[in-house]
Amino acid sequence: LSFSLPKCDTMERFAGRVTVYSVVGCPHCNSAKAFLKGLGLPYCEVDVEKDSTVRQKVKELTGRSTVPQIFFNKTHIGGNDDLQNLVSNNGFFSPQIKKKKKNKPSDLMIPSIPCFTDVKGERDNFAELILEFKSSGIIKSHGSFLKVHKLTFSGSELIEWLVDKKGFEKDQALNTGKELMQKKFFSDVSGKGDFQDGHTLYRLIEHDCLTALNSGKTAECSPVLAAELSEALRRLILKLYGEHLSPDGKTVDYKAMENSQTFQEYCELATQLQRLELKSMTREEKLAFFINVYNALVIHGHIKMGPPKNLWQRYKFFNGVSYLIGGEVFTLQDIENGVLRGNRKGVGQLTKPFSQGDQRLQVALPEAEPLIHFALNCGAKGCPAIRSYSAKTVDAQLKTAGEAFLEGDDGCHVNSCKNEIRLSQIFKWYKVDFGDTNEKLLQWVAEHMADSPKKKELKELLGKGNHKVVFLPYDWSSNSKD
Repeated sequence: LSFSLPKCDTMERFAGRVTVYSVVGCPHCNSAKAFLKGLGLPYCEVDVEKDSTVRQKVKELTGRSTVPQIFFNKTHIGGNDDLQNLVSNNGFFSPQIKKKKKNKPSDLMIPSIPCFTDVKGERDNFAELILEFKSSGIIKSHGSFLKVHKLTFSGSELIEWLVDKKGFEKDQALNTGKELMQKKFFSDVSGKGDFQDGHTLYRLIEHDCLTALNSGKTAECSPVLAAELSEALRRLILKLYGEHLSPDGKTVDYKAMENSQTFQEYCELATQLQRLELKSMTREEKLAFFINVYNALVIHGHIKMGPPKNLWQRYKFFNGVSYLIGGEVFTLQDIENGVLRGNRKGVGQLTKPFSQGDQRLQVALPEAEPLIHFALNCGAKGCPAIRSYSAKTVDAQLKTAGEAFLEGDDGCHVNSCKNEIRLSQIFKWYKVDFGDTNEKLLQWVAEHMADSPKKKELKELLGKGNHKVVFLPYDWSSNSKD
C-alpha cells in the first residue's frame, strides 16, 4: 500500500497482517470478518466512512467502490467473495494465502480515526410543562357527531389551565401558548394560523399521528441540527446490524434486535425528530438527512411490523410506515417521492405525494435527484447497500454509491455476444428520472459508471447501435431471520 496500514497487536504472532476496509453494519463486511475469524486469522478493521481520504485512497488502489476490500500486507485480495474463493473447502489456507503469510507486515500506521459520538440534546425548558399538561385530563375528543377530533384541546382550555393550575397571568399564558406552538410541541388541527385564545383546536405533535413509529412520547430535548441527528440515528441502526447480523451476513435477527438496549436508545433518539426545524436546510442537508432517515425508518418498520412479503403488504408498508418529522408526518413514500424526487409520482401512485398547500412541499427538493435510487435501502436483498451520507460530501458520496451499484451485475450487466444490456428493475420503475427513452437511460448509465472494462464494453456496444435492453427481476426477499 502507498499509505499506512493500522497496527494490530493481535497480529504479532503472524508473519502477515490482514486489513479489512469496511463499513459498520455492512452484511458483506460482516461475512468476511466472520470468515476470517473462522480461519483463526486476526485482522485489523478500518471503517472507510470515518475518513473520506481513506475511502478515496482505497478506491484508487483497488479500482472498486464496494466494501469490504481486504489486504494481506500490501497485497490486495479483493472483496468477500474473492477472499472465500482463495480458501479451500477444508478450511485451511490456500497456497496463495500461505505464501502471503510469510511476508513481513508493514510497520507504518494509519492515523487514528475518531470514534463517532452520539448526539446528546439538552432537555427543553418546556418539557416538564408539556408532560404535566398531558396528564391534566384536558386533552380529549372535541366536536360534534359529524366530525370528532380525538386527543385535542382548545386554546382557551390551555390558557385556563396555565392560569388556574400553574399560576400564570393571562398575557403570560397566551404568550406561553404561542411559544409552545412555535417550538412545535403542538399544532393547529385545521393547519391554519398561530396560537390564540378561543375555541380553535390544537393537538400535541406526538399525538398527531399515533401510527408514526416515533409518536406517543414527548420529544423532551431541544432540537439539534437535522444533519447531526440523522447521522446519530444511522449509526445506531448500523450498530444494531452489527450486533444482530448472522455470521454469514445474510440474515438479521429482528426479534433479538427489538429487545436490545441499542434499539431502545435508537427509539429515544427517533422521538427527537418530532420537533426538528427543516425549512432552513440547504439542498445538501436535505439530501443527507432524508436519505439517512429513510434507511433508518425502513429498519424500524421491519422491527415493529415485520418485513412485507407480497405486493399488497409492500404497498401498505411504504405508504404507512412513517415518522413525525418537524411537526409533519412523513411516510417512506413521502420521503422518497415527495422530498427526494421533487414531488413526483411513485410506483403505483396515481397522484403526487404532496398536494398544493401541503406544508411538506416546503422541504421537497426543487427537482428529482436520480442518484438517490442507489442510496435508499428498502430492506430487500435487491437494494443498494446502506451507507453514511454527510451534507458536506453528499454529492460525492452519491456519485460513489451510483458507481458501486453499477459495478455489480445486479445493477448493470453487459453481454456483447448477445448485444444485450441487463439493468436493475430500478431503472424501469424510475425511468423518468434517468431519461425518457432507453437511449437516454443507457447514456446516463454510461456517464455515471466508474472507469472499468464494463464501461468500455458498454460504450462500444452503444456505438454499434444494435442492442437490446432487458430489466432484471428484482429480489424482494427479506434478510429477516425467520
